[in-house]
Amino acid sequence: MQRPRVLLADDHRMLAEACIRLLEPECEVVGTVTDGRALLPVARDLHPDVIVLDIGMPLLNGLEAARQIKQSMPGVKLVFMTMNEDPDLTREALHIGASGYLLKSSAASELPEAIRAAVRGDTYVDRRASAKLDDSFIREGERPTTGGLTARQREVLQLLVEGFSMKEAARVLRVTARTVAFHKYRVMQLFRLKSNAELIQFAIEQRVTLGTPHQH
Repeated sequence: MQRPRVLLADDHRMLAEACIRLLEPECEVVGTVTDGRALLPVARDLHPDVIVLDIGMPLLNGLEAARQIKQSMPGVKLVFMTMNEDPDLTREALHIGASGYLLKSSAASELPEAIRAAVRGDTYVDRRASAKLDDSFIREGERPTTGGLTARQREVLQLLVEGFSMKEAARVLRVTARTVAFHKYRVMQLFRLKSNAELIQFAIEQRVTLGTPHQH
């Protein structure tokens, strides 16, 4: 049987290297990336069977990257590996179409099994994460609210919250600074936000930024 092709997305290099060593006996690790935005073109180029990804990645968080990947590559299996125990994030990951969700503290013992389950077409949620979920959600896949933001608005907000200027964000997104400004002020208008501080608080509440702020 052919080994599953796995792509790793995590900005903690030591953990990624440990995962490679853990998976290599039964998987082919075809690549690693360190931010959510880099993941998108690499996934399209490499066509992995399984993507193992963190949630709190810089430039584009793992949930938003997963949404976009699932739109263009619906057959790829997604296994989230995170330090975050928030059951709302687990629900959202499963709603997006994740095949696995496990905490990094469980990765050494459970990541290979999560990938095996994903390849079989099953869903794997580790014990600590699943203990905080309602079993009926896992069976029925209830739909969480998304806050009414578009994908592009979420991308713009994450970059601004991480400290990018509008010009720098435009360079990352390959749009004009005027386009970034339009999305920023459109969100502020729609949600009646009066300052950058309110915008940042709103982005945190909407889970646009899901990890520790990163330097760029």
